[in-house]
Amino acid sequence: MTNQNDLVKGCCTPKKNELEKNSLGKRETKELPVAIIGAGPVGLAAAAHLASRGQSFILLEAGKQAGANIKSWGHIRLFSPWRYNIDKAAARLLSANGWVQPQLEALPTGEELVEHYLKPLSSLPEIKPFFHLNTKVLSVGRKDTDKMKTANREDIPFVIHAEQNGEYKTFESRAVIDAAGTWGNPNPASSSGIWLADEKKLNEKIFYGIPDVLGSEQQRYRNKRVAVVGGGHSAINALLDLAALKESYPKTEILWIMRRNQVEDAYGGEEKDALEARGRLGRRIHQLVDKGQVEAVTPFRIQLVKESETGIELIGSQNGKQRSLNGIDEMIVNTGNRPDFSIISELRTSIDSATESAGSLAPLIDPNIHSCGTVRPHGEKELRQPEKNFYIVGSKSYGRAPTFLMATGYEQVRSVAAYLSGDFASAEKVELDLPETGVCSVNLKSSIEVSASSCCN
Repeated sequence: MTNQNDLVKGCCTPKKNELEKNSLGKRETKELPVAIIGAGPVGLAAAAHLASRGQSFILLEAGKQAGANIKSWGHIRLFSPWRYNIDKAAARLLSANGWVQPQLEALPTGEELVEHYLKPLSSLPEIKPFFHLNTKVLSVGRKDTDKMKTANREDIPFVIHAEQNGEYKTFESRAVIDAAGTWGNPNPASSSGIWLADEKKLNEKIFYGIPDVLGSEQQRYRNKRVAVVGGGHSAINALLDLAALKESYPKTEILWIMRRNQVEDAYGGEEKDALEARGRLGRRIHQLVDKGQVEAVTPFRIQLVKESETGIELIGSQNGKQRSLNGIDEMIVNTGNRPDFSIISELRTSIDSATESAGSLAPLIDPNIHSCGTVRPHGEKELRQPEKNFYIVGSKSYGRAPTFLMATGYEQVRSVAAYLSGDFASAEKVELDLPETGVCSVNLKSSIEVSASSCCN
């Protein structure tokens, strides 16, 4: 009679021919390319670093061009200069192909970042042949292997399921770098962070992001009562544009709704700010509030967004008392973004329960403790996932934390590319050089350089 232990032993001990097959599969997997998801600044930097090291890769982008998400806020000018927006490996490849570097102290718009940097980078002969546009990734897993299976898992190639130009397609790879970002997956206006049905119903009257108030969206906002929700740079950019619109259309009313204890907390360093453009933002919004051009409502914690007879009604609490704001025609919501993990549900991941960042990063980036300036540089080691050779990088690696910097993302992929190339010594080095003040939060207590999780860098 066969006992249970014999059965267990038999089912879990590979035979000789199975070991030979697995060894062969391992060699075949190593010959596959690295798959990069997302052709924003960090995804393209990953491609540049892999190309520089002679590593094969494929770059998958859901949009029609490189930097497609950035195009949605192309009218916004960054307050960090070009020198902090360009990856070093990318610059070397571009320069070798005749690219003329922008004036490094100039401040680009989102449109200029795409047109003068990301598009030329994606068109290089080292990258373009492996760049797949209009390719929306649906899911990522191990080939013919679900999340539960452990045996020889590390030797099995990844398979990426995608929709390319409306048709289903799969790609195989030896590693996956998820640089899909968080833009386009916004947080709700509700202070609880929960998407409620009433807010969803008002989607035609709510813009999540920074609309082109002075351009294509001018008619939508002129002479309207507009509420801007959020206390960061994206909100301030929207407010400044609305104030400019108000000069031509004086019936425009502007409400600025924040959770901050006092409006002064949002002004930042102003004239003391080492990044002049960022300081100018703080000074300008300060002046507008003082003149009554912008009505600041803070601290106001939105509990419910709903439609009323007079427009949008915001129900919330202010200083411990219930309050209702009514008669709002349009809302602009800038309460941050959150990662979408649905495409990697069949991979073994470590995600922090609070920040939704890569697990090992959480204590380094927690915004309750850290600003950008106190986040120490990190690389492949901190980004490792339980699923070997799978990495979440860029703003998605930071989850909901607003402390991400574009230059930090460049350092992340430099380290990951080094590791995947077998250059472990380089992967362990720190090669990040940042200025001494930060830009990921309006408050000067925050800190450094370009924040890719908030587009108004």
